[in-house]
Amino acid sequence: MSNSPDALPDHGADATTDAALKKVEHQLTLFWRRGRAITNQLSRQVHPDMEPAAYGLLAVIRREGPIRLTDLAMSIGVGKPSVSRQIAFLESIGLVCKEADPLDGRAQSIRLTPKGEEKMHQVQDARRQVFRERLGEWPVHDLEELARYMAKLNASYERDGFPKDSPGAAAGRED
Repeated sequence: MSNSPDALPDHGADATTDAALKKVEHQLTLFWRRGRAITNQLSRQVHPDMEPAAYGLLAVIRREGPIRLTDLAMSIGVGKPSVSRQIAFLESIGLVCKEADPLDGRAQSIRLTPKGEEKMHQVQDARRQVFRERLGEWPVHDLEELARYMAKLNASYERDGFPKDSPGAAAGRED
């Protein structure tokens, strides 16, 4: 066994990593909490009785186009019963409709109605304005770096079985 400093574990590096991870955890927790609050506000802008989960479904349907309920549930990592309940609500207020799936007449696809498209367009314009207000003065390089780090973080969750980002979202289509 060697007594050289190189052979010993570097507990200082572990402590430094732990301290940095605590800072990241704190910032992400704060960001997620604010994100939930913003999603709450956005969902209420679409409809006063809308739950944030339903807003998330509208965003996926808008980005992906007509989609089966099963695929929608899988894309966000939620069970079909929960998604089905939200879709029933969205259908009742005229934001989505079901139609026969062109590839399988037994199945149904869910799509936004013109009213749903208009509401989402309005809300997403408002959301984009909030991003401009928060980040508009950042140098483009910093914005690109932030996007790169966030993509790297999201990819690390995909390795654990979380749903992958869709090609449309990765290409910058609206969410």
